[in-house]
Amino acid sequence: MSTLLNTDVLNVQDFMNNVKQRNPGQPEFHQAVHEVVEEVIPYIKDNPQYQGYGLLERLVEPDRVFMFKVSWVNDLGKVQVNKGYRIQFNNAIGPYKGGLRFHPTVNLSILKFLGFEQILKNSLTTLPMGGGKGGSDFDPKGKSENEVMRFCQAFMQELYKFIGPETDVPAGDIGVGGREIGYMYGMYKKLTDTHVGVLTGKGLEFGGSLNRPEATGYGVVYFAKEMLATKGESFEGKSVAISGFGNVAWGAAKKVNDLGGKVVTISGPDGYIYDPTGISGEKIEYMLELRFSNNDIVAPYAERYPEATFFAGKKPWEAKVDIALPCATQNELQKADAESLVKNGCICVSEGANMPCTPEAVAVFQHAKLLYSPGKASNAGGVATSGLEMSQNSLRFSWSAEEVDEKLHRIMVDIHENCMVHGNKGDYTDYVKGANIAGFVKVANAMIQQGVY
Repeated sequence: MSTLLNTDVLNVQDFMNNVKQRNPGQPEFHQAVHEVVEEVIPYIKDNPQYQGYGLLERLVEPDRVFMFKVSWVNDLGKVQVNKGYRIQFNNAIGPYKGGLRFHPTVNLSILKFLGFEQILKNSLTTLPMGGGKGGSDFDPKGKSENEVMRFCQAFMQELYKFIGPETDVPAGDIGVGGREIGYMYGMYKKLTDTHVGVLTGKGLEFGGSLNRPEATGYGVVYFAKEMLATKGESFEGKSVAISGFGNVAWGAAKKVNDLGGKVVTISGPDGYIYDPTGISGEKIEYMLELRFSNNDIVAPYAERYPEATFFAGKKPWEAKVDIALPCATQNELQKADAESLVKNGCICVSEGANMPCTPEAVAVFQHAKLLYSPGKASNAGGVATSGLEMSQNSLRFSWSAEEVDEKLHRIMVDIHENCMVHGNKGDYTDYVKGANIAGFVKVANAMIQQGVY
């Protein structure tokens, strides 16, 4: 294409003003976009082949947004109404792919931030997957098994119209685990009379992949392992702070132990646990018991293991550790937390959640030249393994746990290498820059080749 299609906006502030004007009241989405464009706009300026196609203007607008009502009946016979969403953001390199989140905080801003991040995250995996996200403000906590089932079935009665194995393949996220995926998949089969790989995170008995529950946490640790190796370091003998206590934290804790590290914290909405003896063995499995208890608290850990201390209402970033893995939720680690980690000698921060560090916290890490990776790079192991599940479903075949883990490890190594290529600043690797540009380039090339449509 020899002529430019339009004049790109190549000023970060002007671009963000336009985004905010077109998407008012969506602070999480604004934050996610700003982090990307402040790195990608200078890259576009230096690379004329990406100019004139309106790539960023097109990238920040979802292809389509579905919002729908979910009506269901609770155990008392009372009608409940929740909001449901599915955002199909960009499918330049493959079918829309991204999780479903069931949590009271779910709104359009959070899902757009997650869907936008998913575009670049999926691109980094090198697998053919576009970006999407969805969910509901339904809260599974405190609900009976039958209530969860009825809600999932009602949710799928609306969602099934918009998804398919070659179109949009949702997965789990906060509040959506194997149980919820199973109930939704059962209803999808009933409504469509098909048995296809339309959801990932399924049970092993009907198309799921080994290692999928652990995959995000494993990937976070594999990425941190690669970062540490650039400084001649490893997990061996290192103390590690982990936030959260769900699947991501659980997988991360398992892999840290495998690599010789010692996990000393987990956390919940009620506070954090500090266990100086290390969270390993049966203690890691107890994390799952806590999660499945539906209470969403970690305090009982200290009652069961008296060598541990529970700090009510506090965050684990005040603990003195070598490595921090924030695995809970967005914006959980703030500037003061980052300063505490740096002061206490932390050398590496690898994000397990989506955007868990505020921009101010990231600036602290980068100023101190810590090894720091954004979630779109370091937590890509979950969606990568979902992509491997899609491949297995297409093949009607299952790989062993060892084969899946080997493929996941290779993907995380490749992501790290790509981030280093674009984030190299001499004596320091800016993984934020590296991840954003590496993810953008693949999507941008596909968008240019496919034309404006």
